[in-house]
Amino acid sequence: MKLKNNTGIMQGRLLPKYQGNYQAHPVGKWQEEFKIANQLGLDCIEFIFDYHKSEENPLLNSDGLKEIRKIVQTSGVKVLSICADYFMQAPIHSDNSNIVDKSLCILDDLIKKASLIKVSDIVVPCVDQSSLKNKEDIDNFVNKIKSIIKTAESLGVNICLETDLEPKVFANMLDAIGSRNVTVNYDIGNSAALGYDPIEEFKAYGNKITDLHIKDRLLGGKSVPLGNGNADFSKIFDLLLKYEYQGIMIFQAYRDDEGIKVFKDQFSWFLKNFKP
Repeated sequence: MKLKNNTGIMQGRLLPKYQGNYQAHPVGKWQEEFKIANQLGLDCIEFIFDYHKSEENPLLNSDGLKEIRKIVQTSGVKVLSICADYFMQAPIHSDNSNIVDKSLCILDDLIKKASLIKVSDIVVPCVDQSSLKNKEDIDNFVNKIKSIIKTAESLGVNICLETDLEPKVFANMLDAIGSRNVTVNYDIGNSAALGYDPIEEFKAYGNKITDLHIKDRLLGGKSVPLGNGNADFSKIFDLLLKYEYQGIMIFQAYRDDEGIKVFKDQFSWFLKNFKP
């Protein structure tokens, strides 16, 4: 399996913590990371759209989009995907209609803006506080997502879902939505932490994965450096080969205050163990 010039990193991972967070859109500082990513040999950065200070995110205004285009052009580091962590704080399946209405409006606008800068995937997390906890949550989410599918389909942007659902349940939800532009974000570490079998996951929706998050976690536990947790990378790399995966691959791996050094160590491990 060959890397297809689409291997990158989650925004903020190569910079100092932003307001105490390792994963966040670093307002006013995000430009610096593109140069660093280029120097490290990365192809892209997965841009973050946060709930915190969302109105200051360059994705939502024309001047910001122009700046993103300029930095992509000058650095050679692309923006192919957006991690919309906003929807962890304001879930699309919330029982608060005001939150739902605003979130759907924002997602619709984000899809339109994404198409202007050639972003192919918007990752919508349904994990942790935005987890789909029961059938009612799932049905509610499906109905709400269906209301904006036409926008995604007409512009060729994927709504890429990250969930903690069991493989068959997730596959059934995707079938219920029934759109080629509603795809899967496969998070290697989260899968390991949940104890899911990659073979069963890929059997359920392997051909719908368009965005991959590379991390390692302990079963039922925290993130750890790649190769030190319960993720079966050998099995997953074989499955990616079998399913001829050509999508985006984003490092969301363990980090500490020495962000760049830790990333370099894990990137080296990845390149050494990834079977071409």
